[in-house]
Parts: sequence; C-alpha cells; structure tokens
Amino acid sequence: MSDQHEAPEKVFRRGRRIAVDVGDARIGVAVCDPDGLIATPVETVPAGGRSQARLKAIVEEYEAVEVVVGLPRSLNGKEGPAAAKVREYAGRLAGLLYPVGVRLVDERMTTVTAAAGLRASGRSSKKGRSVIDQAAAVVILQSALETERVSGRAPGESVEPVI
Repeated sequence: MSDQHEAPEKVFRRGRRIAVDVGDARIGVAVCDPDGLIATPVETVPAGGRSQARLKAIVEEYEAVEVVVGLPRSLNGKEGPAAAKVREYAGRLAGLLYPVGVRLVDERMTTVTAAAGLRASGRSSKKGRSVIDQAAAVVILQSALETERVSGRAPGESVEPVI
C-alpha cells in the first residue's frame, strides 16, 4: 500500500550544460559532464559582436542540451542595469541557439566565490581576470546543477528567444 503523500520522484535531465558568465569585457565559459556531476572551465570569450557566434560553436562542439547564463543581481535580489544587459544578451543567444534552451540563474557572489577559490589554491587573481571569469562560470554551473538535483526541476528561468 503506497502513501498518497509521497514526494514525486525527482528527475535529473541528462546532457552537457554550458554556463556563461557575461561581463562587459569577457565571458567565462564552463561545461559539465553528461551526468551533470562536475563543471569544468572551458575558455574565456572576448565580449562583443563575435561572442555569440563563438558561444554557438562551443555549444555545438560539446553537444550541449542547455545553456545557463548567470544573472547579476544585487545582494538584496534586485536587478539593475547589468541584469538588463544580461537579459537582453541571453534573449539574443536563445534565438541563435534555438532549439537548445537558455536559462537565467542567479549569480550573486559567484565572482567573489571564484576569486576566493583561486586564492585558496595559490593562484593570484592578478595573473588573469579570464581565469576568474571561467571559475565564475564553473560556480554558476555547479550551483545550477545542485539546484536541479535537490529540487528535481530545471534551475532558474527559461529565456524566450529573441529573433
């Protein structure tokens, strides 16, 4: 006899995900394994007109099923001009990558966490902002994967493609 109040079985979607940490100068990129266990850095893409084409090539190269974009919010959760820029960028990226889905996830404190992790491992943040951007993308992706594992639902919010 089963209990009618059992929690539904949590489902984890299989497939590689790409995370991007969008900045004004650089975009950090990370990828996870198909089982969604470990996020690793991929590269830092220069921000600007050609960045989305490079991200599309990375998505194709890794056969990603989804792209997770970090959404910068203030510590109190409000969105400012940087978040508006990222939302617009993510919408254009979703249009370019369709049918691969794009999701926005909260990225508060990821750069701080990434820089602290690099310092703890003996790497100087002065040696390369691009390394911090990649590490921030790893933190974004690892957090999104953990959220999905715990909740059984896709993290963040889906982005409507802008054509």
